[in-house]
Amino acid sequence: MKAVIMAGGFGTRIQPLTSSIPKPMIPLFNRPIMLHIVELLKKHDITDLVMLLYHQPFVIKNFFRDGADFGVRITYVTPLQDMGTAGAVKAAEKYLDERFLVISGDLLTDFNLRKIIDFHTDSRAKATITLTSVKDPLQFGVVITDKERRITQFLEKPGWGEVISDTINTGIYVLEPEILASIPDGENFDFSQDLFPAMLKNKEALFGFPAKGYWRDIGNTDSYREAYHDIFKGRINLKIDEPKQDFLGKDLRIGADVTLEYPTGLEGTVVVGDNSQILGDVRIKDSVIGRNCTVEAGVKLNRCVLWDNSYVKKGARISDSVICSNVRVGQGAVLEEGVIVADETSIGDEAVIKSEVKIWPRKMIEAGAIVTANLIWGEKWKKALFEGAMISGLSNVELTPEFVAKLGCAYGTTLPKGSYVLGGRDCNLSSRMLKRCFVGGILSAGVNVRDMKMTPLPILRYKLKTFGEVGGFYLRQALDDPAALEIVFLDGDGLDFSSGMAKNVERIYYKENFRRAHHSEPGAIIEINNVVEFYREGFLRAMDREMVKRAAWTVVVDFNFSPASQILPLILNELGCNVIALNAYVDEGRGGKRAMDKQAGMGQLSKIVVSLGAQAGFWLDPTAEAIALLDEDGRILSGVELLSLMTALVLNSGQKGVIAVPVQAPSTIEQLANQKRCQVTRTKSSERAMLEAANSSEAILAGTIDGRFAFPRFQASFDGMFAIAKLVELGAAGAVPFSSVLADVPSKAFLQASVPCAWEMKGGIMRKMSEDSLDKEATFIDGIKVHFGDEWVLVLPDQHTPHTHIVAEAKDLKAAQRLLTEYQKKVEGWKKELE
Repeated sequence: MKAVIMAGGFGTRIQPLTSSIPKPMIPLFNRPIMLHIVELLKKHDITDLVMLLYHQPFVIKNFFRDGADFGVRITYVTPLQDMGTAGAVKAAEKYLDERFLVISGDLLTDFNLRKIIDFHTDSRAKATITLTSVKDPLQFGVVITDKERRITQFLEKPGWGEVISDTINTGIYVLEPEILASIPDGENFDFSQDLFPAMLKNKEALFGFPAKGYWRDIGNTDSYREAYHDIFKGRINLKIDEPKQDFLGKDLRIGADVTLEYPTGLEGTVVVGDNSQILGDVRIKDSVIGRNCTVEAGVKLNRCVLWDNSYVKKGARISDSVICSNVRVGQGAVLEEGVIVADETSIGDEAVIKSEVKIWPRKMIEAGAIVTANLIWGEKWKKALFEGAMISGLSNVELTPEFVAKLGCAYGTTLPKGSYVLGGRDCNLSSRMLKRCFVGGILSAGVNVRDMKMTPLPILRYKLKTFGEVGGFYLRQALDDPAALEIVFLDGDGLDFSSGMAKNVERIYYKENFRRAHHSEPGAIIEINNVVEFYREGFLRAMDREMVKRAAWTVVVDFNFSPASQILPLILNELGCNVIALNAYVDEGRGGKRAMDKQAGMGQLSKIVVSLGAQAGFWLDPTAEAIALLDEDGRILSGVELLSLMTALVLNSGQKGVIAVPVQAPSTIEQLANQKRCQVTRTKSSERAMLEAANSSEAILAGTIDGRFAFPRFQASFDGMFAIAKLVELGAAGAVPFSSVLADVPSKAFLQASVPCAWEMKGGIMRKMSEDSLDKEATFIDGIKVHFGDEWVLVLPDQHTPHTHIVAEAKDLKAAQRLLTEYQKKVEGWKKELE
């Protein structure tokens, strides 16, 4: 049997370790990671290997040659371009005329490959994916199987809100050769994103095998260090070339021609490569030292990795760090935990490198310097920049001008040179400051910026939908933390960034592969001023103006100091409404006002609605995307009631089409739609999923249970200003108070709760939920929703916070509470099992 080893990746996420060698050749206990894979295959009698190369192929070829020195036979295939995982295997088709195994060259695993192959044979599968469970499944493909282990669902690199299990695709496959016919020639084609979903759709024999044993994807520097920790703790047995020495209570592996003056200072597992010198009295615990290294007296190493040809001077202290090849560490230098020092770097005497700092190749650190941030290409930052379509952080602390300017460079690099993007902000001073930095970065990549300055986000989205910009961005203060700022990224249609777009910006940011425009070709800033008028015209065209004018409603609107206060009152006045506007100003010179406490504001709004005899009161979110409604009695409607009311009013107006609601919306929406012979589309809870559904030509309304609505015939984006006007129009058309309309809407008991849940447990919780739901009627649109006749319960991990949400609907409050409590207990129990 043959095996295909995937060894073509760039290793971007694990930089700077891959600055001079391809990722599969990174040393792990003084041997390339890929050599451990080759020996695992050989152990299970697979000796005919096809290696797929792309990035720095000569390094791998020079090491393995024809494979004879390692007891295997190797054929190399190097596609001329990046073909994706399946596309690369297709390139090796002429060598694959029998059943074969595919495995990544940068894994650390001791799986019994023979058991995987036997399962594949016994189940007569066309493809078998090897599965395992991990705490953080976000970077992998999550897989659900049935009792026969046939794969029923496959989700590639989900967000936390989409996690349905902690069982993931390990990148180890057993495939039948005929599967290659399903892979197109010469195209970029991926196993996880293209081939397996297609097989699932066509109901082909696609199985998953949950393997026992150790598995780790060495994808970033943290994972690389953790792999060493696991080996030190004995979680996986690894072949080590250096022979074991006979020291009681110690696991010392010493190579040839090693000078070791005081072995008593060595503790735990210590590996010393050939021709290295350990001089004088040292303290070394659980560390691996490469070949031709020198460690002088007084040095303390704890859980460290030194690659070949490095030199550590007297008295240096290094803890849980990685020192690459040809590095000099000066006398008395201190490297705190998590430091990575790339090749050919010199660290001066008495220098201090603070924890988690990464130093790229060929840097000079002066004596006595204290390094607190990464030296560069790449600054210290979180593992993932994006949360959905946003990047958020503390203004001027996490989102600094330097960071935001580089982010603008990365974003601009993803766009065509000479293209246009649209930008805007709220009235916050920090938004204005950082937007200018962000714009500078975009211009440096040769992209032009059309600047709308301070404007509500719905107006920016509206213009994006109707003009030719290739994308947009918006900076605003976070609602839940006045010190935090959010940068919202939009595509050319005004929709939120997809995860693919976000990862593209992240990839360029971390790699610092920026496009720098020639000095004669930087982008330009163009100010545009007539967009509000354009929006107003479109807004009014989408309204029944005569209907609203005849009704002449009085409404009270709390604008929360939003820029919308400069636009909406004029439009409502033009429609004939009497508008009582509260908090209807912004002071750009002093920055935005903090939105008053919502509960107190709503109470005040209620009193004013009643005292003025107004037909309705509205609370407009500072983002101008969401609203809350108070009826003519001053009663505050819940989000579920508002969605039901809006749906009923739209349907009563005679409109026909599809209504899009998220998976957690109440089932009464379907009841209302069925009465009017309309359809309901359930979507994921993410904003992009909702707006994609709203973009359908048949959609007449998209609404959430937190007060956000999109009317696609005006614009397929959430717009609180238009939602207010539309409620006035629909209410006036019915000539019935909102309270009466709501009284006729069918209702059920609807309860929701959140359970605190650590990030790394979310996948496990969803796997338990999946297993618990095997014999029940369940849907997997987003989270897992289990149906019990007319009742249902939904377990949904939160995308942005360490919580899992539980939503229950039943015929009465008692039944809903019973269902909610039952699943709260289940989730709490699963948490304990996973601890």
